[in-house]
Amino acid sequence: MQLTYQFASADDINAELLEAIKVAFKSNAITLMVQTTAPSEELPEALKTILDDRLEEDVATYLTSEESISLLREKCTG
Repeated sequence: MQLTYQFASADDINAELLEAIKVAFKSNAITLMVQTTAPSEELPEALKTILDDRLEEDVATYLTSEESISLLREKCTG
């Protein structure tokens, strides 16, 4: 079983929620994963470099994202 909870703020998490999770999963082993949904304001330098390189590509040899994914799939499947 998998449940997803989304909160506007971490402050919205309370003891009642934790108790509801305990009741839902009883004595089963569980994994809790916390992920922020707020976008990062700054791109990593490596990603900036890749984006800058993409902007400099020759339009004649430009690949769309769909074409790139298709080529990657072909490469992975042999």
